[in-house]
Amino acid sequence: MSMRHHKFWPRRLPHAINPPVSSLWDNLATNARRYPDKACLIFFGRTYTYAHVLKLTEQLAARLQSLGVNKGDRVMLCMQNCPQLVIAHFAILRANAVVVPVNPMNRAEELKHYITDPDARVALTTADLAPEVARASDGLPPGQGLAHLIVTQFTDGFDADITGAEAPPEAWRDWLLTRHALPAVNGAQVLAWTAALDNSLPLSELNTGNTDLAILPYTSGTTGLPKGCMHTHRSVMHNAVASGLWGNGTAENIGLAVVPMFHITGMVSLMHSSIYVGATLVVMPRWDRDLAGRLISHRKVTHWTNIPTMVIDLLGSPDFESYDLSSIIYIGGGGAAMPQAVAQRLLEQYGLPYIEGYGLTETAAPSHTNPPDAPKQQCLGIPFMSTDARVIDPETLQEMPVGEQGEIIICGPEVFQGYWKRPDATEDAFITFEGKRFFRSGDLGRVDEDGYFFMTDRLKRMINASGFKVWPAEVEALMFRHPAIQEACIIATKDSYRGESVKAVVVIRASHRGQVTEQDIIAWCRENMAVYKVPRVVQFVDALPKSGSGKVMWRTLQEAEAKVPTP
Repeated sequence: MSMRHHKFWPRRLPHAINPPVSSLWDNLATNARRYPDKACLIFFGRTYTYAHVLKLTEQLAARLQSLGVNKGDRVMLCMQNCPQLVIAHFAILRANAVVVPVNPMNRAEELKHYITDPDARVALTTADLAPEVARASDGLPPGQGLAHLIVTQFTDGFDADITGAEAPPEAWRDWLLTRHALPAVNGAQVLAWTAALDNSLPLSELNTGNTDLAILPYTSGTTGLPKGCMHTHRSVMHNAVASGLWGNGTAENIGLAVVPMFHITGMVSLMHSSIYVGATLVVMPRWDRDLAGRLISHRKVTHWTNIPTMVIDLLGSPDFESYDLSSIIYIGGGGAAMPQAVAQRLLEQYGLPYIEGYGLTETAAPSHTNPPDAPKQQCLGIPFMSTDARVIDPETLQEMPVGEQGEIIICGPEVFQGYWKRPDATEDAFITFEGKRFFRSGDLGRVDEDGYFFMTDRLKRMINASGFKVWPAEVEALMFRHPAIQEACIIATKDSYRGESVKAVVVIRASHRGQVTEQDIIAWCRENMAVYKVPRVVQFVDALPKSGSGKVMWRTLQEAEAKVPTP
């Protein structure tokens, strides 16, 4: 392992750490004892202290156990950012079970897989999403659907009459304030959040340790359905602790929680890291630039983890000059490269270096990040604490010289245990290199003379739309369910704001030609898949290019699209 990057290492930090060997839930319990009256979560003006969050978590954990949730059981959690998400996440851990975090943008057809693959019999969601979860469960064969569904209203988490700087945007009021009726789910008990918490049920002892499974986030790939990434308390704990140390984490930190906490970055580098250090999280359910500006100003936010498009959007607000960003001492993120001009503006105007990082669901968020005192722009950074990373030839598996492109491989305590129920995929994902087990990222990069890593390309077929990863094979599989579609190939199209967007090249069945339009296909996709996966552009063609073996030559279509000017 090269040590070139060590000369840029933060002098205050060790190169490797020994995190606690306790359960992730213990982090909340510990800080509830240390800081019982300190703000843990703030949501539209309502403050949840550490003691209050602990109490609610234990009540919900007791309810889960009364519903039959036992050690190691997988429980689906499908919510936008809100206090209930944090409480439910830690309640599942306190019940000795495993969190299955699910993107709330998923539709019923997609959600079925997150019920059947992890064998989840219990799910928690918000009332606006509950009908979609119900349809997913009802569409499964008997015995494979949910047995229990716990549903919360957004207004269970804040006061609907709030006004002022921390009030929801007007455009969100119907979404957040509407109290939806609970859906019926075939063969399942549906419980309201308030009823689930209203109990004096016994709570069995915590009996999970750092080698037990903690979370099962799903990641898609080049083929087939999404795969569950098995993360133990140990792998998540490492990156929660390391992220706190790297970002000068203390109990005085105030973080803006707008990165989705169902996603591995928001979950580990934001939620778990903040609760480990005893910090405060100001929670936003989704992005709104002016609400973010007001919350940063009003709550004196010190740490903001984001995706670059959020920063670009905030800087472009007509009201930007009225916001006070002076409290921010750390700003950074990943998922997409920060445009150099924007990073330079942050540095010159506000003295804030934008700290870019890199990681995957398989690595519990960061495997690389830039040193806060020596960052490079549009750079993945250096291998994270306790981590060894290399660039190898993907064919020969030999390490590449400085500056030459190869596949990034990663070895460290944050790396997952393998894919749930997929020993074949797990075997393919790892290699033994210099006697150690390395994860093959599928991303191509290079290392410079200082030991910093840079992304150059992808081995895996993937589209990066504003930091959301879109896997073409998954979108194609969904589109083939449309009765008019004979064939479909998903490629990336350039987007001046999102970086990349989704484009579908489609062959229509002869029986349906002239009967459907490109907009009809887009509308159908919106009904059947998460919005970030929906093609922004649909192109009808008579035939897709194919190889001699009959495989669709998606690279040919992608290369042709790359020559089209950016809109």
